Amino acid sequence: MTVSVSTVDELMDLLTGCADVWDMPDRSGDPVDILDHDLQCAQLLRRSHPDDEELQLAGLLHDIGHTLVPGDDAGHGKHGADAIRGLLGNRVARLVELHVVAKRYLAATDTAHTATLSPASQRTLIAQGGPMTDAEIAEFRADPDFTAAIALRRADDAGKVVGLPAAPVEDWLPIIERVAATA
Repeated sequence: MTVSVSTVDELMDLLTGCADVWDMPDRSGDPVDILDHDLQCAQLLRRSHPDDEELQLAGLLHDIGHTLVPGDDAGHGKHGADAIRGLLGNRVARLVELHVVAKRYLAATDTAHTATLSPASQRTLIAQGGPMTDAEIAEFRADPDFTAAIALRRADDAGKVVGLPAAPVEDWLPIIERVAATA
C-alpha cells in the first residue's frame, strides 16, 4: 500500500495524527508516542545541524511509516519516504528511508551504540536485516548522505525521553513550507 502526501496540510494532519500512536500497538516499545519521539528527534537535529532543514524534517518525519502501515517495522522507513517524496523531495525522503539502514550500520560498527538501543529497537533490528555485512558497510559509507543519515539515526536513538522538551509541531510549519516550495 502506497500513500502519498501531496499537500502541507495533509502532512500536518498526518503528523498531528501521530499523537498517542505508538511504535508497538501494545505500547511495549519506546516510552513516548510517535509524535513526541519525532519532535524530539527533529529538535535534536535542529540543535546539532541548524543549517540543514532537510535533515531536520527527516527527523520530524522518520517514523510516520509506522502510522501508514502499522506493524511493518522493517518497511516503515520506505513507507514514510514514499509518502513524502513528492512533497518534500528526494533528499528528505532518502534520509527517512536511510534511518533504518543507518541503524544496521551502527549495529555492525559501533558495539557501544548498539548496547544503548532501546529494547524495541534491538528487537526490530533483526526484522530490518540485522547488522550490515562488510560489503553493505562499504556501500553505505560511499553514500553522499551517509553523514546525515548517521546524524539522524543518533538523534532517533536519543529522542525517546519522557518529558524531553521539544518545539510543538506547529513550529515546524514554516520549514515544511520552505522545503516543499523548493522540492
